[in-house]
Amino acid sequence: MFAQRVPEEVSLDDVAEAAGVSRPLVYRYFPGGKQQLYEAALRSAAQELEGCFAEPLEGSLTERLSRAVDRYLAFVDQHDAGFSALLQGGSVIETSRTTAIVDGVRRAAAEQILDHLGVRNPGLKLRMTVRMWITAVEAASLIWLDEGKEPPLDELRDWLVEQFVVTVVATAGRDPQTASVVKAALAAEGADGVVGTLGRRVLPVIGDAARLL
Repeated sequence: MFAQRVPEEVSLDDVAEAAGVSRPLVYRYFPGGKQQLYEAALRSAAQELEGCFAEPLEGSLTERLSRAVDRYLAFVDQHDAGFSALLQGGSVIETSRTTAIVDGVRRAAAEQILDHLGVRNPGLKLRMTVRMWITAVEAASLIWLDEGKEPPLDELRDWLVEQFVVTVVATAGRDPQTASVVKAALAAEGADGVVGTLGRRVLPVIGDAARLL
């Protein structure tokens, strides 16, 4: 119910009816009422979201990231109203605990991505780059919902993975650690993969701009 409706629209009577139990029984297990029930549901959703970025360290970075983003966007698609209410804030049942749960998902996702990059002690710029991209993914997901779930999910996934590549490459120009990570990651990418396709599409644009300088 919290996935498909904003929290304010879900009552304990709704929950009891859907569960086929009495309202007093709901209160027996959740004496804190709807707030406690919502936080329990949110913790369950957070565990699922954190698992989206868990991926075997096999294959290229962009292949792994594509599968992770696929799972993340599928979650957004299936929990559209609840996802929007949660991340846009303003809910009357939003608390410091719910905020901490959501931030925990962001931190867990960042740690998973840094693991995929093979970095044990990431510096400030690399950490910031990864967390900035996670924020961009959240924002893109909300805009996607506002735009009637357009573009198609596979196109949105590829676009977000491409943005990750461009973002870390930009940071690599300023940070030696990120540069080392990017070189290692690019060495494992195939010519027909995300990076090769992106390069062939973007390099002509960069070349035109360079000639104007």
